[in-house]
Amino acid sequence: MPATYIPVIDLAGVRTHEPAALRQAAAAIHAACTAVGFFYIRNHGVPSQIIEGAARAAREFFAYPPEVKRRVAVNARHRGFHAIGGATMYRASKPDFKEFFGIGLELPEDDPSVAAGEALRGPNNWPEFMPSLRPALYAYYEAVGECGADLLRAVALSLDIDEAFFAGRYTKRMQRTQMVYYPSQSALADADQFGVAPHTDYGCITLLWQDDVSGLQVKELASERWIDAPPIPGTLVVNVGDLLARWSNDRFRSTQHRVVNHSGRERYSIATFYDPTYGAIVDPRELGLGGAAPLYAPVAAGDYIVGRIDDSMAYRKQPALGARRNAAP
Repeated sequence: MPATYIPVIDLAGVRTHEPAALRQAAAAIHAACTAVGFFYIRNHGVPSQIIEGAARAAREFFAYPPEVKRRVAVNARHRGFHAIGGATMYRASKPDFKEFFGIGLELPEDDPSVAAGEALRGPNNWPEFMPSLRPALYAYYEAVGECGADLLRAVALSLDIDEAFFAGRYTKRMQRTQMVYYPSQSALADADQFGVAPHTDYGCITLLWQDDVSGLQVKELASERWIDAPPIPGTLVVNVGDLLARWSNDRFRSTQHRVVNHSGRERYSIATFYDPTYGAIVDPRELGLGGAAPLYAPVAAGDYIVGRIDDSMAYRKQPALGARRNAAP
């Protein structure tokens, strides 16, 4: 199946706030999100030097020995290093064959959300052994966040609501960015061993940078075949998460995807889960139901996301770390 099956949408006019381009992108996004749930974006406005800096930092970080990386092991705020075996997708028989390092919105300990014990909030777990990681990865975090904000303007229009709808729900975003490392898997590896097992993302939208090594696959909705989402230079991959599917009353589709790295090479990606403020209420009735009944009850975005993280991350099975609130490291 050619890569063009997953559409490529030009975001140039969206990033420069051109009304006609915004409407055109909105129409393309609606078509993609009601059909496959995935699309590429080009001319996304994230500077190439920022992407390249983050990619170099990822390769340098994951090259450290495991005992060094464990100095910044994941804490209860879901910040830091996750070793192979730390994540098991729902219904998967084996943990994912990957390492990753995650960050979120940098907040000081005296920030009101942190002081109140809001889950996943606080300062990041930066490595002292690699001081160059913080500026490189956080610059990427901020640049992709700006792209995500503009992209959601087009998403809002694609749902026939005001383009500023999501902005008020992202005043203190729960954006999470993860550098991910996939060792090469042997072609003889067990069929149920994945880099990332089949899953849907938890949140609103995901923006993914991937290197030149293929491995991402998407489950076609109509046929349930797995199709490739190969790297396309100069693009990011975007997909709908469960929270946006819920918000849209399932008008937009949250599509299963997986990673299988049989390339014989190491694979790197950087995934950004661009999600709302913790307390933002996700209610399908806000997005217009067109006479249909709401399929989901209202839920706080943060409660939903933290619940899904609790279900998939091994470290959160421990009672001392699994609490959704009062989650100090």
